[in-house]
Amino acid sequence: MHFFDELKTSLEEAVDIKNGTKAPSRVTRYEIADVKAIREQLNVSQAEMAKALGTSVDTIKSWESRRRNPTGLAAKVLATIQANPAFFYELAAH
Repeated sequence: MHFFDELKTSLEEAVDIKNGTKAPSRVTRYEIADVKAIREQLNVSQAEMAKALGTSVDTIKSWESRRRNPTGLAAKVLATIQANPAFFYELAAH
């Protein structure tokens, strides 16, 4: 029952946060990257960017057309590349 109690408490907390009666302990947000602008700044093709990021060309295309947005680690990596373009070339070298 201990696991169930923890799960119930967690769900109640999630509902309180959603209803605005409790603040989340932390929030991590990244600006939605302009993938096309980053890629053009780097002067690399969609295929080169996809290979460096370990994703498909279709994913790069969907990010560039804004049908989908990079999330999680991809968003963090793109923010890092935007702040430090040399990081992209380190990724591409591996």
